[in-house]
Amino acid sequence: MSKTAAAPAPAGADPSRWKALVFIALAQLMVVLDATIVNIALPSAQTDLGISDGNRQWVITAYALAFGGLLLFGGRIADKWGRKNAFITGLAGFALASALGGAATGEAMMLGARALQGAFGALLAPAALSLLAVTFTDAKERAKAFGIYGAIAGGGGAVGLILGGFLTEYLNWRWTFFVNIPFAIVAAAGAWMVIREPAGSRNAARLDVPGVILSTLGLVSLVYGFTRAESAGWSDAITVSLFVASAVLLLAFVAVESKVKSPLLPLRVLLERNRGGVYLSLGLAVIAMFGLFLFLTYYLQVVKGFSPVKTGFAFLPMIAGMITGSTQIGARLMTRVAPRLLMGPGFLLAGAGMLLLTQLEVGSSYPALILPAQLLLGLGMGTAFMPAMSLATYGVNPADAGVASAMVNTSQQVGGAIGTALLNTIAASATTAYLTDHAAQAAAGGEAGKLVQAQAMVEGYSTAIWWAVGILVISATIAFTLINTGRPGSGGPVAGGAGADSEDAEFKVPVIAH
Repeated sequence: MSKTAAAPAPAGADPSRWKALVFIALAQLMVVLDATIVNIALPSAQTDLGISDGNRQWVITAYALAFGGLLLFGGRIADKWGRKNAFITGLAGFALASALGGAATGEAMMLGARALQGAFGALLAPAALSLLAVTFTDAKERAKAFGIYGAIAGGGGAVGLILGGFLTEYLNWRWTFFVNIPFAIVAAAGAWMVIREPAGSRNAARLDVPGVILSTLGLVSLVYGFTRAESAGWSDAITVSLFVASAVLLLAFVAVESKVKSPLLPLRVLLERNRGGVYLSLGLAVIAMFGLFLFLTYYLQVVKGFSPVKTGFAFLPMIAGMITGSTQIGARLMTRVAPRLLMGPGFLLAGAGMLLLTQLEVGSSYPALILPAQLLLGLGMGTAFMPAMSLATYGVNPADAGVASAMVNTSQQVGGAIGTALLNTIAASATTAYLTDHAAQAAAGGEAGKLVQAQAMVEGYSTAIWWAVGILVISATIAFTLINTGRPGSGGPVAGGAGADSEDAEFKVPVIAH
C-alpha cells in the first residue's frame, strides 16, 4: 500500500466522521429530492385537491419562501442550540410535515404542510453544513467530504424527477411526500448514534430577534406581492401595499443589522464586492430557472400528454448537463481562469438554451428543440454555479463563514420563490390576452377549441421564457462587472477583517442547494 493511501487520520479527528457524512448526505438527498419530486406530482395533486391555477405555484412557493426566509434564523439557532440537536429536530419536523402533505385533504392543508417542510428544512440545511464544517477540519478531507456531499446533492435532483414520476403514475402523488419519512428516520437514527459535535463549538452570541422578524416579514410580503399580482393585477391596492411594506421592512432590517451588536446578517458579508456579485447574479439566475421548471412540467404533461414517468425522464438531459458543466467544465477550469470568465459565459450559455425554448409551439419536437435547449441550460448553469458557490465564502472572516453559506441558500430559495410567482404571473397574463384575442375560436368547442386553449398556454409560457432570457443576460452582466477576483492563488482580493485566512480564501467544492 502506498504512503498516500496509508496516510494517518488528522490529529483529533472524529473516528466516525465518514459514517457521519453518510447520514448528513442522506438528509440532504431528502431535501433535494423533495424540491424536484413535487414538481412532477403537482398536476395530479392540483386536480385531486381542487387547487386553482392562480394558487398552484404556492405549492412550490410556500416551501421555498419558508425555507429561504428562515435560513438565516435556522443557522443561528443551530449555532446556539447545537448542530446535532438542530439536525435531528429538523429531520423529525420534516418527516412530520411530509406526512401531513401526503395526507392533505384540501388546498389549505397542502400549503400549510409545504410551508412547514420549508421551515424545518431551514433548520436542517444549515445544521448539516455546519456539522460538515466542524467534523472535517483537515483541508484535504474537507474537500473530499464536500465533494461527496455535493455530488449526492446534485444527483438527488435526477432521482427526484424519476422517482416522482414512478410514484405518481404507479402509486399516487401522495407517496411523493410519504417517501421522505423513511429517509428522515434512517438519517435521524444514524445521526443520533454516530455524530459527535466538537465541544465548545456553539455560538453564545445573543439572538437578533428584530432581525429575524423584519427579514422574514419583508420576504413574505415581497413574494406574496408577486403572487397576488397574477390574480388581482399589478395596480391593485393590496398588491402595491405589499411591495411597499416589503421595501420598508427590508430597509428597516438593514438599518437594524447595521446597529445591533450581534446581527443576524452582518452587512460586511454582503458588502464585499465579489460575494455581493455572487448573491445577486445567482439569485437572478435561479429566478429564471425555477419558473422554467414549472412551465416545462405543465407543457410536457398537459400540452404534449407525457405521463409523469416520461416527464421525469424528459428532464434528465438538463440534470446531466448540470452535472457535466459543474464537474467537467467548472471544476477543471476554476483553478485556471478567473471566476467571472466561467460565470458570465455560463449564464449566457444557459440564456441561449432558454432562447431556444421561446420558440415552443404546441407541436414542437422534444428531440429537435427541448432536448438541446435543456443540454445548453444544464451545461451553462453547471459551469456558472460551481465557481459561484465556491466564491461565496472567498476571503470571508471565519466568524462569518456560516452566515455567508446560509446567504447563498437564501438567495437561491428566495430567487426561486420570486421566479415561480413572477414568471407564472407573466405567463397567465399572456395566456389570458391570447384567449381574449381568439375568443371566437375558443368558444367554438371541439378540437378547434382545445387547440386554441393549448396555443394560449404555450403563448403564455414562451412570453415568460423571454423574460427569463433577459434575466440571465443581466446575471451574466453582473458576473462580468462586479466579480473581479482572480483565479485561486493569484492574489485576488480577500475580505477585510481579522481572521480571514488562506483556507477561507480558497475555492471550495460547492454544496448544491435547492
